[in-house]
Amino acid sequence: MKTLVICSGGLDSVSLAHKVAAEQELAGLISFDYGQRHRKELDFAARAADRLGTGFELIDMRAIGAHLSGSALTDDLDVPDGHYAEETMKVTVVPNRNAIMLAVAFGIAAARGADAVAAAVHGGDHFIYPDCRPGFIDAFETMQRAALEGYADIRLYTPFVHLPKSAIVTEGARHGTPFAETWSCYKGGARHCGRCGTCVERREAFHLAGVPDPTDYADPDFWRAATAAEGA
Repeated sequence: MKTLVICSGGLDSVSLAHKVAAEQELAGLISFDYGQRHRKELDFAARAADRLGTGFELIDMRAIGAHLSGSALTDDLDVPDGHYAEETMKVTVVPNRNAIMLAVAFGIAAARGADAVAAAVHGGDHFIYPDCRPGFIDAFETMQRAALEGYADIRLYTPFVHLPKSAIVTEGARHGTPFAETWSCYKGGARHCGRCGTCVERREAFHLAGVPDPTDYADPDFWRAATAAEGA
């Protein structure tokens, strides 16, 4: 199966790229610049493509992203500290982001004669992001079959959609993903902050998977208090 991977440069999507490269025919990586404050993640996506010997394209979506206001990822709002499962993390939602990216990716895949588009949505995202949930994935794939009927038959490949992030770490390790060459932090600093939802989730995932975490965190121990508070 010739598969085009949407790759942000984060742990999930880079692990997915390595999985596809090992198990299928990798048709290339595409990333989207929608004006995110943590734009440095895109450099890690480009490195992944280079490492895997495949093409890389960066889609400039900044003009569109400017209209998707109200998110801490694009506006001048503080990214909250704490566990990803907290209600406060909803401020990191960028409205319809995945739907827009996937629609563009399916168009590119159809133009290139690819068989599938791969996206790294996972079970840990369901609480916060509606366009990461299984219902959305199924509905989007149905819509695309209608949109491309008679022109292309492309499936949406989301192997992590029912898995926790710890399982992605396990799968990524199995395929030799260099985790130090991935970026998760939403705050856009020089180092992973260790306190935002993505950092807490990342650190917890390595712990649960029993895999050494090579990430340099500014606050490497905050995740323990954040996850304990969520479970209390």
